[in-house]
Amino acid sequence: MSICIIMAYSTDLRKKVMEYLGKGHSQRQAKKVFGISLYTVNKWHRQYLDTGSLENKYPSRRVRKLVPEKLIVYVKEHPDAYLQEIGDAFGCSDVAVFNALKRLGITRKKRRNATGNKTP
Repeated sequence: MSICIIMAYSTDLRKKVMEYLGKGHSQRQAKKVFGISLYTVNKWHRQYLDTGSLENKYPSRRVRKLVPEKLIVYVKEHPDAYLQEIGDAFGCSDVAVFNALKRLGITRKKRRNATGNKTP
């Protein structure tokens, strides 16, 4: 559960504020009476006029371009691909690819098998 949902004002308070505004009081008066910001009163009022509801708006989850399972398969199939090439394949930036690989714990560093010249 998101922090913004836990800390949201109750629907009962929102209804009381709208009833207070419905009696002819101003938003500034409602701000003082209920101890909330003018921005919040205005936002609730606009939401009520637009939708007729005062329910909390839950945050929407954005769709990720880089699905972890598909990225893992792509990296296995193309082990030498550059970040830019992977980004082009998924339609995103190389920085987004770098961050996704970092989250997955996949390293792109090329390690050498030999450590250099050894004298017998």
